[in-house]
Amino acid sequence: MMSGAVNMKTSELQYRSLIRDELQEVQAYLLHPVPNMPPPLSEAIKELINSGGKRLRPALTILSTYICGADVVQAIPLAAAIEMLHTATLIHDDLIDNARVRRGAKTLNACWSPSTTVLAGDVVFAWAAKLAAQTQNLYLMKRFSETLEVICYGELNQMFYGLGVLPTVTTYYERIYAKTGSLFALTTEAGGILARYSEAQVQQLHRFGMLLGRAFQIVDDILDFMSDEDTLGKPVGSDLRHGLITLPVLHYVQTFPGDTRISQVLQRTATEETYQSLIEDLHHSDAAEWAMTQAQEDVRQALEILYGYPPTPYRHAMEEIAHFSIQRGY
Repeated sequence: MMSGAVNMKTSELQYRSLIRDELQEVQAYLLHPVPNMPPPLSEAIKELINSGGKRLRPALTILSTYICGADVVQAIPLAAAIEMLHTATLIHDDLIDNARVRRGAKTLNACWSPSTTVLAGDVVFAWAAKLAAQTQNLYLMKRFSETLEVICYGELNQMFYGLGVLPTVTTYYERIYAKTGSLFALTTEAGGILARYSEAQVQQLHRFGMLLGRAFQIVDDILDFMSDEDTLGKPVGSDLRHGLITLPVLHYVQTFPGDTRISQVLQRTATEETYQSLIEDLHHSDAAEWAMTQAQEDVRQALEILYGYPPTPYRHAMEEIAHFSIQRGY
């Protein structure tokens, strides 16, 4: 663990008790049987949903609704829709990456054919859209579809232009906005949209979520080589093994520009011994500490936005989630 890091657990966060009833309603939506889905596949999807655990995205949606003074009844199906959308992207991501394990359990594509997995993910996308439509808010539906578009374009751009290329920091930030930040931004702007805030106010909430999601993803990218397989639920260094260069690795490259192992990673010619030695060197460099500083700055800026709202228990719960995003130990 980095010097000064704090290992915060979601079980310690107050949102779990503060909005327990609302999250239980979200869970009921998530576990509602998907019509016409073959039972074995339905059970597999239910298992994936149940393994989610933290429910940070639904929590942020509900908390945002409360701090904006909007109707939480409308927010609950939207919170479920956002979590369902997240689940659908995981199904497709695992297939694209040929991942066999997620959170310690077999992925859908480890059990079913690629075509079955794609269709299962499509059904979950459709179910997410149906849930979002229950808000009866046309602008929210527009933002929901735009977020899905950003996520898909981000993945396609990575496939067409990102593989085998050392990214710039700007390109990295664009990629993680598409992957993580865009969905976090949707959760936090949702309350403002439901409360009929001005466009400028909604954009501030969007920026809060974007910064929070960016910090969350940077820490995930640090954990990828600083944590262990049991904690991650996947092999250590998975990003490197897929040829992905993340922010801490970019800093390492700038510090050690002559390290030829990076080009081997980009070209997907690295051996297991190369991966292991590079992960070990990353672990002992200042890459994690440097990247954590960037994540901490994102959270600082996000909290400045949040402090503009009255200090209610709901705002305090959002503050805790922001701190949690950079205080997950390893």
